[in-house]
Amino acid sequence: MRLRFAAALAAVLACAPAAADGRLDRIQTSGTLRVCVWPDYYGVSWRNPQGGELIGIDVDLARELGKELGVAVEFVDSAFSRLFDDVLGGRCDVAMFAIGITPQRQERLRFTSPHLASDIYAITTRSNRRIRSWDDIDRPGVVVAVAKGTLHEPVMRDMLRHAQLAVLDTPHAREQEVESGRADVFMTDYPYSRRMLDGADWARLVSPTATYHVTPYAWALAPGDEVWHQRLEDFVGAIKRDGRLAEAARRHGLEPIVVDH
Repeated sequence: MRLRFAAALAAVLACAPAAADGRLDRIQTSGTLRVCVWPDYYGVSWRNPQGGELIGIDVDLARELGKELGVAVEFVDSAFSRLFDDVLGGRCDVAMFAIGITPQRQERLRFTSPHLASDIYAITTRSNRRIRSWDDIDRPGVVVAVAKGTLHEPVMRDMLRHAQLAVLDTPHAREQEVESGRADVFMTDYPYSRRMLDGADWARLVSPTATYHVTPYAWALAPGDEVWHQRLEDFVGAIKRDGRLAEAARRHGLEPIVVDH
């Protein structure tokens, strides 16, 4: 009897460290915080082609988080189309590239409180005569491009009644479709629209005349680790209170979409 009890106790004690060894423990033990980013997200997590430096609001905030944890930050290239695989597959500890909180994503991922929120915008060409205003988009014969895996795919699928929806494999593909004239507009958000206006002389912004579909943006992690989620929540609350979020937004021209409460 004593032998069986001792064996059972030993088994419980052996399992206890593994159960307590959450992601935050592993981050601090390894000395590295792995952060998934989409390196094409202008103002958020953009890799500057001149020199390859990652810059953006979520890059700055990831580094601030690393400082608080006392660990190095390792950025892992990801994309919206790979979001589930990368986060749930453990390629990173948290995805920090302004991820829109959608019902589809909430079914599989855990989110922090939002720090940004953006409406949807459209980009067309300067030469497109069919699209003059937002009201011209959802009309017969108009082709609306979206990138696969982005929040714009399910939103526009639900919202469009007359226009044709074209789902492209990458954000670059949707831009090519519009620039070539095969599509009339592509749908994007505030940060990415700034990239187009700053870097593409053919691009013209079409803004909604009223609120269209505002989406809160946050950081995503795998579900099931309450300690790690709470640590991230504490960080989000701190950067809102002490001004670090507002300052990072100013540096990258994102003040209009900050959620500071």
